[in-house]
Amino acid sequence: MSIVPASIISPIREEFLRLLPERADGHPLGCHNPRIEDAVVFDRIVLALVSGMGYERVADEACSATTIRRRRDEWIAAGVAGHLVLAVLRAHDQMVGLELEELSADGCITKAPSGGECAGKSPVDRAKQGIKRSQLTEGYGIPLVTVPAGANTRDHTLLPETLDDFTELTELLDHAPQRPALSLDAGYDYQPVYTDLAEREITPRITKRGTKTPIQTDGRWVVERTNSWMNNFGRLRRCTERRRVCVEFYLALATAIITVRSLIRRAWCTHRWDTRPRTPRIR
Repeated sequence: MSIVPASIISPIREEFLRLLPERADGHPLGCHNPRIEDAVVFDRIVLALVSGMGYERVADEACSATTIRRRRDEWIAAGVAGHLVLAVLRAHDQMVGLELEELSADGCITKAPSGGECAGKSPVDRAKQGIKRSQLTEGYGIPLVTVPAGANTRDHTLLPETLDDFTELTELLDHAPQRPALSLDAGYDYQPVYTDLAEREITPRITKRGTKTPIQTDGRWVVERTNSWMNNFGRLRRCTERRRVCVEFYLALATAIITVRSLIRRAWCTHRWDTRPRTPRIR
């Protein structure tokens, strides 16, 4: 059985393969081994993402670890993961709608035992190597922007880059909200944050430092749930990738899976299609 339900992974695989650029066979003799199908490699990469296993463990006689790494680098260079995320967000916005008027952001620290470009000393894990994700979600919790950085980076310093990426995303989606509200915890209660949000015409909902405020009161709970969804992927929970582009590739792939799963769950009661699951409870 597939590690991801067919109702989720099949449309993602189909869209991913459709976005791949055409590859011309330039071998002068035409006598090299036949190229392994992209669908086979894609399934191995999804297995590595969900389980967190290394490439040598997900490889088999049909696809080697070297092939997985090479094909991953090809897809990163082509920017396919970013186009995939944009496609699934557009589909979600068309069928259900993205609640871009209500935003939430927060940071999440995970392990990075191999170090790398996005790793830093974790303040919550005895200065071991870790990665911080600056996560921005819409009102329901669909991940919109995820920015990786070192675990020792302060949350509020990552917010401008996160919001810049959000602005670019809204331009691509052609869905620009008017004066959206942004819910943040006390880690963002700094004057530069208020100034930046005012310039962007974003209404701040920031918990004051030293005040105990439940996350249910200001809408921050949705981003906490999204961080939990992200941490369900073994390769994000314990990241062994050293290059930033590889980390961003797996973050984009996880975003696509989460968005499609949520789309199927929410559209189950309002839409009908041939491969519609019998129950909206998709694991």
